Amino acid sequence: MLGLSALASQAQEGTPAKIIVGFPAGGSFDAIARLIAEKAKTELNRPIVVDNKAGAGGRIAVDALKGSPADGSVVMLGPDALTSLYPFTFKKLNYDPKKDLVPIGTAAEFAFSFAVGSNPKVNSWAEYVAWAKANPKDASYGIPALGAPHHFFGILLGNAIGVPMQNVPFQGSAPINLALMGGQISSSIDVASSQVENHKAGKIRMLAVSTEQRIPQAPDVPTFTELGFPAVSGAGFNALYAPAGTPASAVDAWNKALAKVMAMPDVKEKLTGMGYSPVGKSTQELINRQNASIRKWEPVIKASGFTAD
Repeated sequence: MLGLSALASQAQEGTPAKIIVGFPAGGSFDAIARLIAEKAKTELNRPIVVDNKAGAGGRIAVDALKGSPADGSVVMLGPDALTSLYPFTFKKLNYDPKKDLVPIGTAAEFAFSFAVGSNPKVNSWAEYVAWAKANPKDASYGIPALGAPHHFFGILLGNAIGVPMQNVPFQGSAPINLALMGGQISSSIDVASSQVENHKAGKIRMLAVSTEQRIPQAPDVPTFTELGFPAVSGAGFNALYAPAGTPASAVDAWNKALAKVMAMPDVKEKLTGMGYSPVGKSTQELINRQNASIRKWEPVIKASGFTAD
């Protein structure tokens, strides 16, 4: 006889499932969620829709997930900040990441990059470090928002070179690149995909990326590890989560479907074009990744004294 979990799984086949996304339609998170929904429907034998619950850096989506059935019919694609940054930047958080988010698997990862523009006129990380040490008051870095990973990467960089670099928050990536080109800021830290095109056009210069390997979109740009700064290495990522109480069988079914989707050549091609690298490994890999991210960022955030509320 079939067990209750197997019977429940069979009963759900053919019924719609949902992926909640904490960001607007048209963005990269939305695009990845729709890729997963389109491809995983065959693996899970059920239609999958994407539900955008945008706002608050993904925290609104967590509320939606918490109020969803814990039966495998609803999952969420969320950023790494939900587990590795927000618990330390918000004094009051609307969820407990250990209790409310059941890890399924890492979907994809992406690089951060460090870039310079018209001033200073340096062409390598070593040249920038020398310039920053000679001009510490001018060593500023643009970021898309305070409290984001970019912000804390800047603190790590400043600590690594012995220069307290000043962050300059902007509303998104486009104004950062304009400020770089105009010489209003000396550098920027952003998602690499937001800087690649201007780098290729010679409008800005990417000096390093945060991932362990060079990225295919800019193979001429070295990694921080190559440059002798392994403490600054690290990739951002997004992952699938289920609500608390979701059966292990449902988590496993979603994990296996995600792994198959991320291994598809056309999915890899699309993600690479967006600046992402597919992952799609085990649930334990995601747990290990989260724990490593927490170990990396918790002391940095606490030492900075930054709070988001």
